[in-house]
Amino acid sequence: MSARHFGLAVLVAALWGVSFVAIDAGLEHCPPLFFCALRFVAAAVPAVFLVGRPGVSWRWVVAGGLVLGGLQFGLLFEGMRAGMPAGLSSLVLQGQAVFTAGFAAVLLRERFTGRRLVGLAVAVVGIAVAAVDQVDRGGAGPLGAFALVVGAAAAFGLSNVITRKAAPPDALRWMVWISVVPPLPLGVLSVLTEGAHTDLRALGHFSLTGVAALLYVAWGATLVGYGLWGHLLRHHDASVVAPFALLVPVFGMSSAWLLRGEAITPLAAVAAVLVITGIALASFGGRRVAGTGGPAAGEGAVRDADGRGGRGGADGPARTTPRPLGAGAAGTPGPQR
Repeated sequence: MSARHFGLAVLVAALWGVSFVAIDAGLEHCPPLFFCALRFVAAAVPAVFLVGRPGVSWRWVVAGGLVLGGLQFGLLFEGMRAGMPAGLSSLVLQGQAVFTAGFAAVLLRERFTGRRLVGLAVAVVGIAVAAVDQVDRGGAGPLGAFALVVGAAAAFGLSNVITRKAAPPDALRWMVWISVVPPLPLGVLSVLTEGAHTDLRALGHFSLTGVAALLYVAWGATLVGYGLWGHLLRHHDASVVAPFALLVPVFGMSSAWLLRGEAITPLAAVAAVLVITGIALASFGGRRVAGTGGPAAGEGAVRDADGRGGRGGADGPARTTPRPLGAGAAGTPGPQR
């Protein structure tokens, strides 16, 4: 990887990590479900008119939009509004790697090496340590917020399996099109649970900070982040690009500390080390077990529809999509996030 592409990979991780701080700021101006709906409207329009068709069946677009857009980000935004800190959220969401492996085992009949299982177990221990840290920060209430973010990680894992089955040819187009799906169901849920009056009042009092936060998560983290990620995947094997996603919680926790004054407690630091180490063990250096339904989770590349993986041959880049490795709030490839 050239120095330029190395810098772009780090930039994407930074965009996705800082997006948790932007979400936290936006939730101060807008109820969570309504803010989530606005985030997808801004990501989809006008980009959907410029990127071309998604290149996959519409059923996968709808499924991806409902699970990744509506369920994952709806739960994430609700959890952060309920008291889950931004930096810790960026870490706990990486539990998607564990859920992705579980869903892949059940739905894709994948088996995993001992090394991969050990890595996932270490990550689970790290998430448990993060739960203890959340309780120490504020008792049982924040533990409920923690559970919502864990639910978001589970939805993230399911969306990763949907993305693998859909095998979209372009990461940016995929994200733009699935962003078309969530605004309507999220908007209806917001009216029913948060109230139309609350939503209209939020629109009428949107500050510059709120607008900046919305545009950052919609354009910076999603359109720019996924555009650059897709560009890197067209030039390098996914196994070369995917490790940079492990930097997402590093940027998430450090930016929350710098910009929001969020403390990085000793327990949070231990949790971060365990989660990142576990995901690294589970994701790299393994190989697919013969006879399984597809590549092992975290292997680093989604196979092309015709069974190829890695870089393309003489007829162009292989169809690869970001792996489910710590995408962050933007819908990380995981941000996917």
